[in-house]
Amino acid sequence: MPEVRISIGGRDFDVACQEGEEHFLQSAAKMLDAEASVLQDQIGRMPEARMLLMAGLMLADKTAGVEDQNKQLQDKIAGQEAWIEALQNAPTPEAAPAPGPVAVPDPVEDLTPALEALATEAEALAARVEEKAAS
Repeated sequence: MPEVRISIGGRDFDVACQEGEEHFLQSAAKMLDAEASVLQDQIGRMPEARMLLMAGLMLADKTAGVEDQNKQLQDKIAGQEAWIEALQNAPTPEAAPAPGPVAVPDPVEDLTPALEALATEAEALAARVEEKAAS
């Protein structure tokens, strides 16, 4: 079982780990050391046990935040997958029945009353003009 020397908060520790896990131990130690460094910058020197406890709690807080974010993203993915499945199961345009005939109004029929009114008004104006011209 290999032993790895790690440094946390300026203090060295020899830690045993399983074969092949040295890299993971070093990575975890770097994260813990980063939190310990923040504590030392803010508070100063403190007992080893308290420093490790506080650094561990800070990492646990970050981990809880990441887990919450992960849960939200998983919920969002599940919603998107449900939406995709609903779209995939929706009927395709080819499967929909063809629309029936569409009624298009005859423009001549719609304009006839308006044209008749204009013609009547034009005739009345022409009659007035003729009367004035005759007088």
